[in-house]
Amino acid sequence: MSSFQLSRGTPRSAFVPSPVFVGILAVVAVSAWMTWTGFGNVRVDVFLFVVSGWVFSLCLHEYAHAIVAYFSGDLGVAERGYLRLNPLKYTHPVLSIVLPLIAVILGGIGLPGGAVWVDHAHINSKVKDSLISAAGPLTNVVFALLLAIPFALGGGDGIAIYADGTTSPHAAFWVALAALAFLQVTASLLNFLPVPGLDGGNIVQPWLSAPYQRAYNLFAPYGFLLLFVLLWQSRINVWFFTAVNWLAGLIGIPDDLGQLGLYFMRFWSELS
Repeated sequence: MSSFQLSRGTPRSAFVPSPVFVGILAVVAVSAWMTWTGFGNVRVDVFLFVVSGWVFSLCLHEYAHAIVAYFSGDLGVAERGYLRLNPLKYTHPVLSIVLPLIAVILGGIGLPGGAVWVDHAHINSKVKDSLISAAGPLTNVVFALLLAIPFALGGGDGIAIYADGTTSPHAAFWVALAALAFLQVTASLLNFLPVPGLDGGNIVQPWLSAPYQRAYNLFAPYGFLLLFVLLWQSRINVWFFTAVNWLAGLIGIPDDLGQLGLYFMRFWSELS
């Protein structure tokens, strides 16, 4: 065969980032520059930066699941296109992209979603099964820590937002970056909750006894919707954000900047 093959028989092209992902990365870079320089409408800049950055993190989250699954025995993830970081290949685009984006835009929550399908028949270890599920939320944790580094080094100190809506130099960039970091903390916490059907539940699922696994599989399809409803209609929302604010503060993400970034992101509010 003329094309380069990996030792495991998977074409090298299966690992090449898709044009869709490259486009997402370009939007992140351009919107970051726009936000930093104050190009155009600052609130639209913040919206583009936060939303494109969030989609970028979703791609990395799902790629982490897929690459660990690949090296754990499910070579089919390459054939399904999961190793090319293309969100259009996800099995549930509404749950994977649309609902998480709505949750980010309206509620400031990094809601998890179902995306890559792993054939667990090829996974011969409970440890590997759990690692596949843990890989995604661990990516969010790493992303949150990386985004917190600039703030630990003094980034965002002394910014000002004036009454007329103008800002001090680069203030919009820092509030947008804080909002994106805040979303990563919410995603990390939500994805580690042991809810059936979500990553946290899937980490535990291989270790359950057969009767509990049957019960788990019964509720798994509804776990995402249950979590969505609870976060919007219950005091759990208050407890959740209290925990998020504590964790964000623990790694040095200024809560006030994160909330300000989420407010700035909703540029349409200034039109009402």
